[in-house]
Amino acid sequence: MNTLQESINIENLIYEISGKQVMLDRDLAKLYGCKNGTKEINQAVKNNKNKFPNRYSWKLNNEEYNYLRSKFLTTNYNSKSRTYPRVFTEQGVAMLATILKTKIATTVSISIMDAFVSMRHYIGNNEYRLSNIETKLIAHDNSIKMIEESFKRFEENKVINEIYFNGQIFDAYSKIYEILNKTKQELIIIDAYADNTLLDIVKRINAKVTIITKYNNLLTKQDIKKYNEQYNNLTIIFNNSFHDRYFIIDNKDVYHCGTSINRIGYKTFSINIINDDNVKRALINSVNNIK
Repeated sequence: MNTLQESINIENLIYEISGKQVMLDRDLAKLYGCKNGTKEINQAVKNNKNKFPNRYSWKLNNEEYNYLRSKFLTTNYNSKSRTYPRVFTEQGVAMLATILKTKIATTVSISIMDAFVSMRHYIGNNEYRLSNIETKLIAHDNSIKMIEESFKRFEENKVINEIYFNGQIFDAYSKIYEILNKTKQELIIIDAYADNTLLDIVKRINAKVTIITKYNNLLTKQDIKKYNEQYNNLTIIFNNSFHDRYFIIDNKDVYHCGTSINRIGYKTFSINIINDDNVKRALINSVNNIK
């Protein structure tokens, strides 16, 4: 998120309406890279009504809309628009991030949460009033114009940095299988707490699979024998040299996983691709030394 944070001051996109700090559907659609704009945002809310109570998100009424236009001139909403914009509180934005499927939704949401926290901190310590916010929001339009350029840099860097929240078990499993299934020749998984849950995933990988784990009775020799009798693509190395979890694909791409596979979805964690060549080379070399 460094590129986005450097280009856009997300605090400039937070407004105060009816005594609550909120963000507009239009701005969130651009930040999250929604191809269909606010339609995608509103459809997500419509499909998940129970997750967006009025304290999380609502459509502005006539009074709130006119107040927005009169106080925050940089919003540039068309006065002839047939529908009023939808707004999201901090909790609404967090909920939206768990539903949207854009590549950077969860990553962007972290910066948005930080912006809300920063705004609250500023208000609490400085008795910050709405009149001060009006002056700060003059930079809004320039910030929005820089979003597209930031997205291009994200695509060029091809950085995977995704966070999964407590309860997102299916989404997390799907992402991990999507990553592992990129393997063409050999997949190496480093997970000290590997068990049959991991075997259930790798049995679908059409490549050689090596799992490096510590001997913890979670994955027995009998489990390994029965697995290889059917799939015959698995090698287990018992080694206690690693603390974190890694996926190494074709001795080239390296991913860091913030939790063991058998704990996916039970607590919030992230999956990241490692782009530093020196770090990748050192990790791959250390693995090759124990194979």
